[in-house]
Amino acid sequence: MATVGFLYPGYSAEDDYPRLEKSLGGDIRLPLVHTDIGEDAHRVDALVEMGSAARLAAGVGELRRRGAEAVVWACTSASFVFGWEGAGAQVRELAATAGTPASSTSFAFARAARAIGAERVAVAATYPRDVADRFTAFLKAAGIEVVQARASGVITAAEVGTWGEAEVLGLARAGDHPRARAVLLPDTALHTAAHLPALEAAVGKPVLTANQVTVWEGLRLLDRAVTRPGLGRLFAAETERPAA
Repeated sequence: MATVGFLYPGYSAEDDYPRLEKSLGGDIRLPLVHTDIGEDAHRVDALVEMGSAARLAAGVGELRRRGAEAVVWACTSASFVFGWEGAGAQVRELAATAGTPASSTSFAFARAARAIGAERVAVAATYPRDVADRFTAFLKAAGIEVVQARASGVITAAEVGTWGEAEVLGLARAGDHPRARAVLLPDTALHTAAHLPALEAAVGKPVLTANQVTVWEGLRLLDRAVTRPGLGRLFAAETERPAA
């Protein structure tokens, strides 16, 4: 049994995690603890507070009681908003608090893109432009070329959580670019677990989504390679898992 714990901000698309757990089989557990988000806003100051050490630390004990062998901060914006170095410090502090390996969704995107050989990507973001630009900068710091970044201007995770398949597919199509080797959808508030095959069919290339890569990253921390149909190119048999 492998157990990866997730710290998830608020309530939006947390039901992606039990769906993914079911898809991965009976020997993987993905317990989730909700963190206090403070103000629900895709705004830099609010995101910095959302990703503060104190807010993350509050949920760690419960994850450890539920058997977590690794912990992932399941939030993209409130990790990349700190920049590459700051996001690294955030993860190191989380690991020290949890006493386990730790990571975040932002690093999950960078490693997942490398794992599928996507050195050039398009970003289809729900965020306002200034926040989307910070994700682009984070990816560039990871050595990934962003050939296009679309910002949808949505302010709250609550609104993103109401989007259905049509909106998610529309986001991916609008954000795609001919030169991109993959399309990235960076918001854990966005329901995507049920739409992964449809997303990749819609753009004709790999699609990496926030909750998908977050789970993949947690399994990577445990050196647990899992291949499953229906979970996108990232979980295909030939995917190579990068070193930390």
